[in-house]
Amino acid sequence: MKKLFFLFLLWEVSACAPGSHLSKQRTGSVQLPTLGWEWQATGAETTLSRFKELKEAGVTCDFIYFPDLATTEKGLKTAAAAGIKMVVYCPELKTDTKNAIQKIRGYPALAGYFLSDEPSRGAFPELGEWAKKIHALDDRHFCYINLLPNYANEAQLGAPSYQAYVAAFIKEVPVPFLSFDHYPVIGDSLRWNWYQNLEIVSEEARSAQKPFWAFALTLSHGPYPIPTLAELRLQVFSDLAYGAQGIQYFRYWTPQNTEWDFHHGPISGDHKRTEVYDRLKQVNNEIAHLSSVFLGASVISVAHTGDTLPFGTRRLTNLPAPIKALQTKGTGALVSVLKNGKEDFLVVVNRDFKMPMTLILRCDPMVQKVLKDGSRVPASAYDSTLEIDPGDAAIYSWKN
Repeated sequence: MKKLFFLFLLWEVSACAPGSHLSKQRTGSVQLPTLGWEWQATGAETTLSRFKELKEAGVTCDFIYFPDLATTEKGLKTAAAAGIKMVVYCPELKTDTKNAIQKIRGYPALAGYFLSDEPSRGAFPELGEWAKKIHALDDRHFCYINLLPNYANEAQLGAPSYQAYVAAFIKEVPVPFLSFDHYPVIGDSLRWNWYQNLEIVSEEARSAQKPFWAFALTLSHGPYPIPTLAELRLQVFSDLAYGAQGIQYFRYWTPQNTEWDFHHGPISGDHKRTEVYDRLKQVNNEIAHLSSVFLGASVISVAHTGDTLPFGTRRLTNLPAPIKALQTKGTGALVSVLKNGKEDFLVVVNRDFKMPMTLILRCDPMVQKVLKDGSRVPASAYDSTLEIDPGDAAIYSWKN
């Protein structure tokens, strides 16, 4: 039942304008959802041309915090015309839940309802009741809550550990998938506990038989640099290698905020595209073509290579039978084995977003290399020693 609901959820997020077909890839699969965060809506962000520009960047779903119900309805109408789905919030969703749901649940662009961002453990009971109330009024659209990262302190979490925080959320709040944010690139290095965050959420999601969605940072502020293509790829491919079923971006539009010094989002504060827009578009194009690999996949194993492993992870010791040898030279790699339908996949992500990595791979003749356009070619067509670009991934497949 959970799997059937999740497939319906994917249809809701990936479907285009009313009456159109699903977005299809080479294999005929639905595109993996990509969610852009806007937060507070302004008129400049919710025009038809801006929604079309968002879609052109490869974002399938948009989240906006609307000031009132009437503006929410207007935004949903405009999004539908552009073929964009929406996760929405307006104050009436909380203060007049029944009326708000009855007003907006029929809009074709609606994907789900935003309830909270980074709640503490103490907010879970109330959020659980709110989600139940919404589901009783509308069981076709999901409730969305985004959790804190594991670098939040105990007071912020309201729990003795991050794992206890996530486990309590799963137990008390009936939402169909987990979501968490963690922005790992600080200056020229990675947060020490980023991969541990992925380990915990991925494990808890599997135990609960729920999918999870994860983030990539597309907005520079404070210690976070202007996102490069390599940084975006590293975040996205690491998320997907751990089993993420949706990729989210914070943020798409650059807000006017002097406290955090927000700058260089995909769309600038002056309403112009930045270089990050093109990088986001390229990464989303890769995600779209590789949806046949990642969408609906289950994680068989995740491990790491390198002289020093990321905190909270395990060293690669076993390889699937068709892979005879795997070595890396450089900082190290994230190595994931996924199962998706009749295929198994090996995903090797270069953990270094500044330097290329050498991958040495020997495998059976049955193994194919998955190219960025989603097509497969015999792995034997390539040299056994390849260079993987910073933050990039090499993907291989075989029939299971």
